[in-house]
Amino acid sequence: MRPELEPLPERMSDLPVDERGFPVPWFVAWFDGKPEFRAMDGLKWIRAVREHLCWVCGGRLGVWQTFVLGPMCGINRTTVEPPCHLECARWSARNCPFLARPHMVRREDGLPEDREVGGISIPRNPGVALLWTARSFEIFEDDAGKPLIHVHNPEAVEWWAEGRPATRAEVAHSVDTGIPLLIDACQMGGEEAMADLARRKAWLETHYPAAEVPAGVTQG
Repeated sequence: MRPELEPLPERMSDLPVDERGFPVPWFVAWFDGKPEFRAMDGLKWIRAVREHLCWVCGGRLGVWQTFVLGPMCGINRTTVEPPCHLECARWSARNCPFLARPHMVRREDGLPEDREVGGISIPRNPGVALLWTARSFEIFEDDAGKPLIHVHNPEAVEWWAEGRPATRAEVAHSVDTGIPLLIDACQMGGEEAMADLARRKAWLETHYPAAEVPAGVTQG
């Protein structure tokens, strides 16, 4: 394990470690004996959904299940990644290079094409990660007949950035810079689609972190 990484939760302790010292999440696809962190194993996606398995450690999930989302997925409540244990999600949010380093860009060169699941990825690092803990979700198909996940109402949410709890300002900035991408997709749906997007964004804003109190100011 790389020295800068936090100790693994017990559930993740049996994961293999690659030659660079990074633990390899259960969902990662392997090619020629090496893990490709940017690619998911399509068969494990099916198993995770059908057998109620954690996307990160591969262990059995309980009643609560946590999705690691970008803010735009929090608005449209759609994701390609199945849920995981809360402790696995937190470790990932604090230690995964792409999640914990807002300026890191995921390389796409040489990435094997995955035809197992649907959706269109948003080519940006949102800078914050949303941990969305819910009791349930459902599978639906996109326009190409590929499966996606619709997450149900959260029982709790957490926001993380740079390996620590995110501030309200960081979350707001991420949403405000990402929402134009959803606006472009909704414009063809007309006024009704745009109004629905506005409602979804307003709802997510009610789940932002509490506002910071300036130094020297007390609440009461």
